Amino acid sequence: MKVARVVVDVPLAHLDRPFDYAVPEELGDGVVVGCRVRVRFAGRLVDGVVLDVGTTTEHTGKLAPLAKLVSSEPVLTPEVAELARVVADRYAGSLTDVLRLALPPRRGAPEKRPALDPPAPPPPPDPAGFARYPTGPEFLEALALGRTVRAVWTALPGEDWPTRLVELCRAALSGGRGALVVVPDGKDLDRLAAAAAAQLPKDAVAVLRADSAPDTRYGRFLSVSRGTAQVVLGTRAAMFAPVRDLGLVVVWDDGDDLHAEPRAPYPHTRDVLVQRAHLAGCSAVVAATARTAEAALLVESGWAHELVADRPVLRAAAPRVQALGADSELARDPAARSARLPSLAFRVAREALAAGAPVLVQVPRSGYAPGLVCDRCRAPARCVHCAGPLGVAAAPGPGGQRVAACRWCARPAAVFDCPHCHGTKLRASVVGSARTAEELGRAFPGAAVRVSGRGSVLASVGDAPDIVVATPGAEPVAEGGYGAALLLDSWALLGRADLRAGEETLRRWLNAAALVRPAPAGGQVVVTADAAHPVVQALVRWDPAGLAARELAERRELGFPPATRMAALSGSPAALADFLELLRPPAGAEVLGPVPEPARPGHEAGERFLVRTARADGVALARALADVQGVRSARKAPEHVRVQLDPDQL
Repeated sequence: MKVARVVVDVPLAHLDRPFDYAVPEELGDGVVVGCRVRVRFAGRLVDGVVLDVGTTTEHTGKLAPLAKLVSSEPVLTPEVAELARVVADRYAGSLTDVLRLALPPRRGAPEKRPALDPPAPPPPPDPAGFARYPTGPEFLEALALGRTVRAVWTALPGEDWPTRLVELCRAALSGGRGALVVVPDGKDLDRLAAAAAAQLPKDAVAVLRADSAPDTRYGRFLSVSRGTAQVVLGTRAAMFAPVRDLGLVVVWDDGDDLHAEPRAPYPHTRDVLVQRAHLAGCSAVVAATARTAEAALLVESGWAHELVADRPVLRAAAPRVQALGADSELARDPAARSARLPSLAFRVAREALAAGAPVLVQVPRSGYAPGLVCDRCRAPARCVHCAGPLGVAAAPGPGGQRVAACRWCARPAAVFDCPHCHGTKLRASVVGSARTAEELGRAFPGAAVRVSGRGSVLASVGDAPDIVVATPGAEPVAEGGYGAALLLDSWALLGRADLRAGEETLRRWLNAAALVRPAPAGGQVVVTADAAHPVVQALVRWDPAGLAARELAERRELGFPPATRMAALSGSPAALADFLELLRPPAGAEVLGPVPEPARPGHEAGERFLVRTARADGVALARALADVQGVRSARKAPEHVRVQLDPDQL
């Protein structure tokens, strides 16, 4: 009798294991490892994926037969199945949840197309692109020879990073190995795909993106699983792509929060690819203009080495960075410390525009006035209907007027009465990109002002002397580079009550400043922040590695990730009390909390606990959390507790 071990698509923690089913004779040889089937489970038909096919079973009773063979296409490779199990165990999740992230929905038409042979490997890339990094050419050579090398690459300002990443892929491909590159968003993926089209064989590359048509996405996935495409470029979901003979994994800008999966079990791209490199024994590159504390830990532990340029090369490539606080500037403009756009920023912008170069202005928030407060007591303004925050939209309302409205329920706030001081007037606490563009348009009447942000992201701009106002991550690439960049509202980034506030602020600033021309070519950056702040100093020195090492040391001293493993438990007080009563964490683990969790749209307010343990006990903590979820699932607990290990935000 032929027996299939099936992962059943049932989202219950206590059923997180494969089940054995008999393979009917009429299905013949169609049932193979990795194919999709339908099985009867608890009286209903559900989807499943075959993990293994054999002739024995540990089940003592009669096996139920497979109900249907959905497709003989082996979409789940053994390597990805092992990775999915490891990821589920690391994040206290279930294999079913991970497979939902790894496998795209099936489409019939792409499966009918014949599989194509992979194209011939290209020759190794020209090492000149990595010549500015002392060990760069040797790194490419090692990839081409099939050796396992791992690096944390800090890209130079102005670096053509899409071309460099494609050169890494080409080196792996020339040695007969596959490659996988994951970037944060579609804008970065477009640049990467364009670079790949110029250097790699057409059929050797598959671009996996969430916004593709279902048939297109599944067809590209099949080209990878069948071995035609040996290089995969994609966003977050591509981290599970079934690349054959994987030789290289790369994550670009690993500090971007888009790399954190918002669905259970909430894995992070960087951590999944690091784990995948370990399981597959392949090379890995964690690349960015900035550096995270997690990347610093990889270097410190010896798992990866640094791929950085020498200081003279860096100084020649970087723009001149100026911050507030210089005595000469304060003498010229005593209000510079408190002004949103001090005279230094105006002067730098005028010089760049006069030289015929575009100017980039980065603001933290989109919209017009996304945050409003009481004009008298500065208390946040809230909607009287749902307690949501009030703001002013970028688009004028009827009659051309902008009216304050709730950002949750969209009800206009025609009348405001502060519950704290009964003030009736509002003022902006945060100025958005639309209002900034309006103000700059009046300050520089001869320059065109363009906005790039939510709803309208510009991929690139020309070399005309325009002003480009952009939110972080939406900065377009300028032809020939920007003449200047103004980094405004630093308090909105540095003042956030978040573990990663400093690290994230420097990442956003460096990504914007890297688009500016080098200092020898006249490029300048002005950051409206106190020059004495450590993050500002790291920007002025262009030293992301130094700040990352400092962040790691401080987090180790305070007991925060990545120096420790930490789980966030969120839910109602009753559900959390039940969860903690069942939890048996490793010895030495700390339970912190509870703290109130603010209500979100469509959700009631709850509480949150943090469970912290040593990094060496992270697997034990994940197992303990998974055991509690299994017990509560078997008991049919009425309320769910959200469990997130190593959350991106605390």
